[in-house]
Amino acid sequence: MTTGKGRATPSRGDAAPHKASVFSRLLRFLREVVAELRKVIWPTRKQLVTYTIVVLVFVTFMVAFVSLLDWVFGLGINAVFGS
Repeated sequence: MTTGKGRATPSRGDAAPHKASVFSRLLRFLREVVAELRKVIWPTRKQLVTYTIVVLVFVTFMVAFVSLLDWVFGLGINAVFGS
């Protein structure tokens, strides 16, 4: 009874795979990039403004929060070690 384990993979022949030129590979890559960009659903101007404002508000909040923590921990370090 064989389970199929331990057998070699069948060879695909002795012929080496054909490698396209650098120029043709670059052209193919650029065509695929353009094809993918056509699939993208771009945001409207209103959505873009909304997302930008949300990001700026969040970043401002995080900067204020980290600054507050830095100030509080600074007070604590000064209280413990004195200056």
